[in-house]
Amino acid sequence: MNTINTAKDFPVVCVGGSAGGLDAYIRLLRHLPSDMGVAIVIVNHLRTVATMLHQILPNYTKMPVELITERLLIQPNHVFIIPEKRDLHVLDGEFRLKPISKPRGWPDVITVFMRSLTENWDGKLVAVIVSGYDGDGADALCGIKEVGGITIAQKPETAAQPDMPESAIASGCIDYILSPEEIAKEIVRIVHGKPEANRES
Repeated sequence: MNTINTAKDFPVVCVGGSAGGLDAYIRLLRHLPSDMGVAIVIVNHLRTVATMLHQILPNYTKMPVELITERLLIQPNHVFIIPEKRDLHVLDGEFRLKPISKPRGWPDVITVFMRSLTENWDGKLVAVIVSGYDGDGADALCGIKEVGGITIAQKPETAAQPDMPESAIASGCIDYILSPEEIAKEIVRIVHGKPEANRES
């Protein structure tokens, strides 16, 4: 096992969304500092349409925004975007891409990636579920909590499509229910280890 302190001990924030997610990603990134020492991974579940997020989101953050490629090194102070038609995994501090395992019906790429994080990432984990149809991500939230991670759902009334946040909340494994702006503040608080404000149960 490689013990060199290269890439596996900083926080990863996984932001999972779908329909209506762009609004949430913009509102979140606008309020996140660019030097927090955190990797932001946006897992937007698209089956066939090419993602444009890596072209749109640089307008709202000073962090570099990259479309994930095979074996791309996970780095802090970057925003990473999942490509379409791929499952995303983590291994040895790098992203790994595989053909999408659920090509029909609603994808489960957020769940797949979160489960990979719980197994293969040593740093702190923050899982955020924002606007989208269906319930991708909900099945992985309890696992995030089991490894000491923090789970956050977008407040449904602030989401264009509340299905995904509502499914996340229904899992019983959500720590906070917040607007995108409040999610950004909470991520900063978690990363800097400040005392808790008000926790939703």
